[in-house]
Amino acid sequence: MIRAALFLLILLVPSVGLGSSVRLKDLVEFDGVRGNDLVGYGLVVGLNGTGDGLRNSPFTEEMMINILERLGVNVGGEQFRPKNVAAVLVTATLPAFSRTGGKVDVTVSAIGDAKSLLGGTLIMTPLNAADGDVYVVAQGTVIAGGVSAEGDAARVVHGVPTAGIVPAGGRVEREVEFDFTQLSSLRMALRTPDFSTAEKIEKAVNVALGRPAALMLDSGTVELNIDATGMRSPAHVLSRIENIIVAPERRARVVIDQRSGTIVMDENVRISRVAVAQGNLTLTIEEAPIVIQPNPFSEGETVVVPRTAATLEEDEGTGLAEIPPGATLRDVISGLNALGVKPMAMIDILKSIKAAGALHAEFIVQ
Repeated sequence: MIRAALFLLILLVPSVGLGSSVRLKDLVEFDGVRGNDLVGYGLVVGLNGTGDGLRNSPFTEEMMINILERLGVNVGGEQFRPKNVAAVLVTATLPAFSRTGGKVDVTVSAIGDAKSLLGGTLIMTPLNAADGDVYVVAQGTVIAGGVSAEGDAARVVHGVPTAGIVPAGGRVEREVEFDFTQLSSLRMALRTPDFSTAEKIEKAVNVALGRPAALMLDSGTVELNIDATGMRSPAHVLSRIENIIVAPERRARVVIDQRSGTIVMDENVRISRVAVAQGNLTLTIEEAPIVIQPNPFSEGETVVVPRTAATLEEDEGTGLAEIPPGATLRDVISGLNALGVKPMAMIDILKSIKAAGALHAEFIVQ
């Protein structure tokens, strides 16, 4: 029997709305206070036979030869095929205001045909920023994020053993040249642009400082005049305002992930007056083949005659159900439940309500 089914998980997550308190530092990004992405190319050694096949990854062999020659080992003309070495890309983020000698976490990912980085050690790898300069040097033991086991005829992989991290494996060798103390103004960029939220931030900052130092420029930017605050440095200003409590506004949204069958609806979702009817069809296919054999001692062949039984059933519906105008999230869910709607039909119903112009929310399908 073959029966089609779709399983759906519905999450009702209330958004941050009126009366909810959020710190300013959780709503905005401060101009100049940002990290810098780093990348490098290196080798992981010490693997238990799970490294790159050097015939398929010649770049691994070339880099290994270069490293050995820099260490004073002459390998010119030698033919070696170790299986305990893997070429990797190393990435990291240099936090804002990192100082020389500080440490950062680095991520290691195989780029050849290595099967696992478990138990490996990352050899000294310089990490470059977008300007081409080296800011961090990484080295250390790799902690892979998975497990791999194999035998003569089967292999089992759990997680991703070809990627891992080196905790505190990168040491800062160069600082980003940026004098934060010389800023005369500082912009605050909202993570979710909204005019109402930007205005609330402007008012809250001015009240906290006791003077009109903040100015809303647009829905995503609030500018702070450092000189107008009368404080000694931008750092003192930020320490004063970053914990200010603001009640942000958000757009009503319905987010649907069709791959996993997840629905997330904002608490501000509203529906106009609309009538909804829902029904389900179930398709059942049964295979019952018949085997016909020839008589004993007679010339003939065994024949399999296919026999298929297909039925199409329609569940009894509950007719039209009316959802009143201005319905809230709770009203919407109660109305759909009154129809006896199963999770498998929820996505289609929401799409239809949106297409009818009755769903007043941003509709996002992933």
